[in-house]
Amino acid sequence: MMVLEGASALSPFRRARLETRLQTLVPALRLTGAWHVYFIRADAGRTPDQATLQRILQAEPAPAPRDEAASSRYVVPRLGTLSPWSSKATELMRGAGQPIQRVERGTRIDLAGWPEGEADQAAVAKLLHDPMTQSLLGSAAAAEALFNVPDPGQLERIPLDALEQANGDLGLALAQDEIDYLRERFAALGRDPADVELMMFAQANSEHCRHKIFNASWTIDGKPQERSLFRMIKHTHQQTPQHTLSAYSDNAAVVEGVPAARFRPDPATGEYRSEAVVPSAFAIKVETHNHPTAIAPFPGAATGAGGEIRDEGATGRGGKPKAGLTGFSVSHLRIPTLPQPWEAPRALNPRMAPALDIMLDGPLGGAAFNNEFGRPNLLGYFRSFELAEGQGLTRAYDKPIMLAGGLGAIDRNQVEKLRLQPGDAVIVLGGPAMLIGLGGGAASSVAAGDSAEALDFASVQRENPEMERRCQEVIDHCVALGTDNPIRWFHDVGAGGLSNAIPELLHDSGVGGVIDLARVPSDDPSLSPLELWCNESQERYVLGVPQARLDEFAAICARERCPFAAVGVATAEERLVVGYGVFDAANRESGIGNRNSALPAAEAASAHSLFPTPDSPLPINLPMDVLFGKAPKMHRDAVHPAAPQWPVLQTGALDLQEAGLRVLAHPTVASKSFLVTIGDRSVGGLTAREQMIGPWQLPLADCAITLAGFETFDGEAMSIGERTPLALLNAAASARMAVGEAITNLCAAPVQTLDSIKLSANWMAAAGHAGEDALLYDAVRAVGMELCPALELSIPVGKDSLSMQAQWQVGNGESGIGNGETPAPSASAIPDSRLPIPGETLKSVSPVSLIISAFAPVSDVRTQLTPLLQREDESELWLIGLGGGKQRLGGSVLAQVYADDSALPAFGGETPDLDDPQRLRQFFELIRDAREGGLLLAYHDRSDGGAFAALCEMAFASRQGLDITLDAWGDDAFRSLFNEELGAVVQIANEDRAAFADLVERHALTECAQRIARPTGTPRVRVSGQGRVLAEWRWEALFDAWWSVTHAMQKLRDNPDSADEERAVARNFQAPGLRPKLVFDPSEDVAAPFVATGARPKVAILREQGVNGQIEMAYNFERAGFRAFDVHMSDLIEGRVDLAQFAGFAACGGFSYGDVLGAGRGWATSILERAALRDAFAAFFARSDTFALGVCNGCQMLSQLKDIIPGAEHWPRFLRNRSEQFEARTALLEVVESPSILLRGMAGSRIPVAVAHGEGRAEFDTAVDQAAARVALRFIDGDGAVASQYPLNPNGSPDGITGLTSTDGRATILMPHPERTPRSVNLSWHPAGWGEDSPWLRMFRNARVWCG
Repeated sequence: MMVLEGASALSPFRRARLETRLQTLVPALRLTGAWHVYFIRADAGRTPDQATLQRILQAEPAPAPRDEAASSRYVVPRLGTLSPWSSKATELMRGAGQPIQRVERGTRIDLAGWPEGEADQAAVAKLLHDPMTQSLLGSAAAAEALFNVPDPGQLERIPLDALEQANGDLGLALAQDEIDYLRERFAALGRDPADVELMMFAQANSEHCRHKIFNASWTIDGKPQERSLFRMIKHTHQQTPQHTLSAYSDNAAVVEGVPAARFRPDPATGEYRSEAVVPSAFAIKVETHNHPTAIAPFPGAATGAGGEIRDEGATGRGGKPKAGLTGFSVSHLRIPTLPQPWEAPRALNPRMAPALDIMLDGPLGGAAFNNEFGRPNLLGYFRSFELAEGQGLTRAYDKPIMLAGGLGAIDRNQVEKLRLQPGDAVIVLGGPAMLIGLGGGAASSVAAGDSAEALDFASVQRENPEMERRCQEVIDHCVALGTDNPIRWFHDVGAGGLSNAIPELLHDSGVGGVIDLARVPSDDPSLSPLELWCNESQERYVLGVPQARLDEFAAICARERCPFAAVGVATAEERLVVGYGVFDAANRESGIGNRNSALPAAEAASAHSLFPTPDSPLPINLPMDVLFGKAPKMHRDAVHPAAPQWPVLQTGALDLQEAGLRVLAHPTVASKSFLVTIGDRSVGGLTAREQMIGPWQLPLADCAITLAGFETFDGEAMSIGERTPLALLNAAASARMAVGEAITNLCAAPVQTLDSIKLSANWMAAAGHAGEDALLYDAVRAVGMELCPALELSIPVGKDSLSMQAQWQVGNGESGIGNGETPAPSASAIPDSRLPIPGETLKSVSPVSLIISAFAPVSDVRTQLTPLLQREDESELWLIGLGGGKQRLGGSVLAQVYADDSALPAFGGETPDLDDPQRLRQFFELIRDAREGGLLLAYHDRSDGGAFAALCEMAFASRQGLDITLDAWGDDAFRSLFNEELGAVVQIANEDRAAFADLVERHALTECAQRIARPTGTPRVRVSGQGRVLAEWRWEALFDAWWSVTHAMQKLRDNPDSADEERAVARNFQAPGLRPKLVFDPSEDVAAPFVATGARPKVAILREQGVNGQIEMAYNFERAGFRAFDVHMSDLIEGRVDLAQFAGFAACGGFSYGDVLGAGRGWATSILERAALRDAFAAFFARSDTFALGVCNGCQMLSQLKDIIPGAEHWPRFLRNRSEQFEARTALLEVVESPSILLRGMAGSRIPVAVAHGEGRAEFDTAVDQAAARVALRFIDGDGAVASQYPLNPNGSPDGITGLTSTDGRATILMPHPERTPRSVNLSWHPAGWGEDSPWLRMFRNARVWCG
């Protein structure tokens, strides 16, 4: 093993933060340093070049500890696992010609004053590493264990009389009737089952995968029920099947879209093209990943996002993920620096991450996967909820909800899968098998606390989004072949691993199969048959391809460097046979096989021809109906609980001033900016509405909107609705309110009809907890049998997660501290009545929780509405309320923020409800007609926090004050302002008042609508009623309350200085915001005369594995008059494409090699370490008739090629952002006078642009280089001054520098993304007068002019 040491692993502020936390445990402990350490294992018998390794890793041989008094500890990936970092870095170094078996990265931490006591040592160790994903070692030599390969695990046979014990030992989560079923079936087969067969059955028949509760028969309060839960959901589709193309039968539902043209490369020539306009379709899916996120928040949320992305990709014969959504429900955050009066201390579950850790790490995991894969995340929700019920029971989300969903494009001719035929190849596409995520499907199906802690770890997964991007590129290529797509049928690999995916693939086609485990790609030769077959290694798909097309499929995979293996063959006999070397008798004993050697022909591919007797010594040899036959059906016998006993909030004693501040500061209401700016929202170039709105960029949009193509204004919209706390008082009302809120949110988009809206329903409950089953049934019936049919809404897709409870016993000091920022609650901080007793059983149970996601096609996206108030002096705000005049406060945020230390908080009373479904229909049609009539200036739905929160958010977005008048609302100001009945606030110009009132009357909503406020230019919000001022707040005071959670979370998670700077910018009422200025006319097509000649120069759209921004880049060049070609680096390396044939190239954005060695370094290394490739690029740059553009990842890559780019010697390198966070913003750029051929005629313009990167901070070698570099673009503030303050300068680059060019202007690099906004509609905000073409399109037209 070779050990190299790299740069410091901790920035000064992170080092200081860690030392402070260590010293709270051991005051004398001192952190003296932390460095990256690289552990390298070479291929057997070969020696890598150490100088090359040091150059690639930017590392040196490991020195002795730098502080003689220090004790070193090494934090490495958990022994026995392979980190995603290692997977990508190892591949990169092998590509550079180094004989590396594996390289792994750890962190050496030097500590002075290491404690002697075991308890202190254990506490420090827990703070230094996360035992779910990391190991802590005492020496570098101990890291040799990273490369240890244990002996291969053996197949085990389980005696039939030992099935109950195996059920517990293996974490199978089987019910007794299922155990009896297995005993009967194997007795009939005359043999004992193998452990792998039991695990496979458990995964395939887990609640997670088979939805046994939703398919169960029911008795409620002694009365048999006619329908199952799932049948009630399906009733919605039966009543309203129109506009749905696929429901309940695939990885996602498919619905009708608008006519659009796909833009993609021709699979034969690689040239990008706009295809014919045809009716489109889109896939919709929303998943949850609750259990893994509770155990390990970052990888749990990351793999949740990744699994849902795969669902969209594996829909039909291939879909293309397009836009994502994310959501979290957790218990109280308990931010140490932001104590809140409603957050009572309590003992926490030590086996689950506390809410604060989940919200510090989980959103980063989900965002990181979306970012690296290349899917914009445009929508989300966040709820924090907890309520004491007494006797050791808390109603809370200790087991969180982690929601991951989205929509994807799919061609109409790819919606229907084709059945596999006998002889078809069974293929595993994607990453290798590893011992991770074992038993996740079963683990997710039991209450936390009911399984062993080791099994909790085993069910945690690891993410590799860059691998998933490679798989998607293969899928995209196959789909581009149209009806000639070689993929017949496929599934993503999720819960249960191959043991679930491959049998499903075969069963769905009515065939059996023979599978060779020796062909399954694996990075762990020690895996037993059970581990190899059942692990949940991510980023994999299984698919069926005709054997005659295997070579063609292999070539596609090779180009994308995407691993695949033909692991088996479909058989006419419906039997599943799984063994080692089954297609090569000589290899059966050794377990070694050629993963892609020839498969047997159809006539030979049968279980009997290969293994003539059913008792052959195989891991699996079963009739398919053992897995998919009539396993016992569940019956649920439920009883309704007693009526809730929480008292009703008495508003008479409350202070209105304080109440407003408390409500805005509640995490459910407060700004979600800290959850939004970490996620890329512009990749793909088809975003038409993201979360951020207006010149001041606040996350207040009600819905997300995407474009169906680059040349249409029609598209798709999606929204979320959820009111889960209400279920503690009225489960049916909570479900109706979720549907209603999803619709009121979606009304901001130009949706034409209710029946075009399709819903995804995600159901969560603590099944088996007293009364919860009956409440779940009530909620499903309210939506499935009543509300949705009445409104012509259907639910063609959904998910259930019915183990939403956690229990634990209080141990000696165990309080669930977690591994993040949450301090242990001291005994003195917990009231005597709540002090946990050692051995006491504590339990947390979530409410019955329905999360609704609504999807619909939309017409002209330019008519969308946002909460941004137009600065109309003569305008007013109207509230359209759907509560029928009621102002119910039960379960409201107002009640939650006044939950005190009493045994039963004042949470009760009547809840908001959708009493009249037709009133929601009238509302929908009113907003649609008013928008089409041009009567609405702004729109914001009423939700958590009531109308007061909605009004304040509109004021924040627009830098305006408000005068609110309650006279028309009722006598109780608290009920008027803070009730959370469905509805919306709209802005109407005074001159349109009569027309709007007439429209309201025509829709029979006059009694529901009233004028409630008017915007002002004064920085205050005033509430008046009954002839007097009831309360008045300074705008900044309200904003500070609303921003408080974002500020506190950013200070804990990111650079605290950046958090302070953003707060100062955000709260400035006088801040100019985005203030564009143009010195040219974007509508002028300067390239038109050259395009008219018919000449179309060729440009290479260059990408490396992990790059994800090529489509939108190509569209800009094609639109400007170029012929754009898809060029993968493998094309250049293998000689399929010659760079010399192009007039220019664009290196695109993304995450080449997952940015494992620093952004763009892997891509640059792949060029510089290959002499022929380096020479080809050098020759290209040396020609005077070529140009090059590098954006984001391409910018980072080209900056490291500066030695071979003439006139680029002063360029900087690009390092981690000053905030130490991925930054996705809309920033203001100034085009600086420079030689850049792309920016001619644009100097002096100030243009908004999308920014999305984690490593964009320019660092020059010397001050001389900075002064000499040809700067082309810089960040500025709204007044045109160079931006130094975060987030106006999102990455901290000196002098705002973010774009540079070579001395002759032919090579230009920039970190922002102008290519993602070719049209004004793509911008998060732009001035009202701008036309269709974005100013940034001029860059590409300039390139065409330069080519002549």
